[in-house]
Amino acid sequence: MAEVFAIDLCAYAVMSNHYHLVVSINQQKALSWSDREVAERWMQLFSGPLIVKRWLKGESGEAESLKAEEIVSKWRERLYDLGWFMKCLNEHLARRANEEDCCKGRFWESRYKCQALLDEQAVLQCMAYVDLNPVRADMAATPEESDYTSIQQRALKAQGKTVLAKEPRLLALVDAEIINSEDQDTIFRFRLMDYLELVDSTGRAVRDDKRGAISEQAAGVLDRLGIDERTWLAHMRPKQRRQPVALGALYKLKEYAEVTGRKWISGQSLVGW
Repeated sequence: MAEVFAIDLCAYAVMSNHYHLVVSINQQKALSWSDREVAERWMQLFSGPLIVKRWLKGESGEAESLKAEEIVSKWRERLYDLGWFMKCLNEHLARRANEEDCCKGRFWESRYKCQALLDEQAVLQCMAYVDLNPVRADMAATPEESDYTSIQQRALKAQGKTVLAKEPRLLALVDAEIINSEDQDTIFRFRLMDYLELVDSTGRAVRDDKRGAISEQAAGVLDRLGIDERTWLAHMRPKQRRQPVALGALYKLKEYAEVTGRKWISGQSLVGW
């Protein structure tokens, strides 16, 4: 899915009866694609109408071409739409699961839930939360031993080991030697080893019953990012029943509320930076 859509995968964790994703929607990437590339990407998932197939082969007249381009324009918008991304992914998983169980009907309990991540701290918080899910559920002793997770995939990369071709393509964290580069195909200016250290320290502090001794203090990277340790650990506790629709700094939450027509965003009391 990430190879087709203009939606990059930052983190994931596949659990026993649900999964978590952290994604980055790259609208500019979709807008930079040619009409032909958009059509070819969309038709990796769907067969597409005959009028578009004729247009791709250069066999359509002027009126047909205009109609084909109109259809492709709608496809372009869908290729950076989170709703369409989740629809395609969940429908595929539901069909596979029902086929394996020899049954029909509804597979997912409810529609997916999502949060807007408004700044780097929020992205880090959510990525670490996702990557630590198997540890919290006592499915793995350490993050790198958690199967079907982005943290295991990143840990293999840090060790210089080959990542299997079937693993999903992750949006990169910068390596030490390119920390000051202007490469835009990364999550943000954050080194892979620092992130692994951050997840490990946060995991020990939050799940001392699963990870042994509690570290005296969280990783030094927290101070470098200006994140208070107590606030970070408070964010990493189990979520309240009312899930905030967005996470981020207070001024970012206020901006998001104004843009989305809200008067209030729950979770502001947790903001500590």
